[in-house]
Amino acid sequence: MKSRPWSEPYIVEWSYRLLESYHYWIGQDLIDRAGDRKTQALQLFEASIVVVSHGVESDPILNYGNQAALDLWELSWKQFIQTPSRLTAEADDRVERKRMLMQASAKGHYDGYRGVRISSTGKRFLVEQAVIWNVIDPAGHRIGQAATFSQWSYLL
Repeated sequence: MKSRPWSEPYIVEWSYRLLESYHYWIGQDLIDRAGDRKTQALQLFEASIVVVSHGVESDPILNYGNQAALDLWELSWKQFIQTPSRLTAEADDRVERKRMLMQASAKGHYDGYRGVRISSTGKRFLVEQAVIWNVIDPAGHRIGQAATFSQWSYLL
């Protein structure tokens, strides 16, 4: 049986928080918001854009990746949500990644990020025009950070 992480109640709620937070910071919807929360969670999981997020731990762990992200990083859902977020970038790119995440944290979002990422099998790819935003709860407290992008190219 194929894994359906998007249908788990916690992921349905997290997907809703991702979508609500994106709209709050960016002022538009990330995807078409038709249907109930579970339908939206499925739409987000199946979207052609890459969507990833992590929590607020001192060394944040990935807690969401849609199918496009799982395919790009070549990981199963279970592997993905056990991965420290920093490991999605090569060591040389982690300083810039950290700086960008701090800027997004301070102002709520960061537009136009560009950087090299690495898959679980070592494939390097350049991400362009990524948007990073803070994931917030209904009270406005930061509970994570997320990123989305639709432009990437593999590097030799």
